[in-house]
Amino acid sequence: MTQPILQTSLADEAATAALAATIAPVLQPGDTLLLEGEIGAGKSAFARALIRARLGRMEEVPSPTFTLVQTYEDDAADLWHCDLYRLTHPDEALELGLDVAFETAICLVEWPDRLGAATPPNALRLAFSAGHDHHELTISGPAEWAARLSVLHG
Repeated sequence: MTQPILQTSLADEAATAALAATIAPVLQPGDTLLLEGEIGAGKSAFARALIRARLGRMEEVPSPTFTLVQTYEDDAADLWHCDLYRLTHPDEALELGLDVAFETAICLVEWPDRLGAATPPNALRLAFSAGHDHHELTISGPAEWAARLSVLHG
């Protein structure tokens, strides 16, 4: 069962990066973050900041819009950054190897609605929306995530 964990405003890209840096260290192999929202809502900026924070270095993090998946090696697990916008059927996501990645890697998935029934049930949802001069973010997920993300409230 999904429950709300955090609702916040992100004033700028620095605020987005700070939040991503707080979440990055608690992620474990098998974790999936579903990044939802329209184009320009902040999904890619969040993913880029989280990957850099997780790797501990300024890494080139191109958008996977055309490649569909970009992978990065982390000491604990591979990071998969996926952009499923161009997919037309959930089977195409499985052809990318996402079913295995969901079990062994840390996955950041933009446009997760393209997964259909292949969506991991224990995934964390991050719903981004663009406001007039800021972005709004609502984070929700299964109860296990609330405890793991208690760092967001302290």
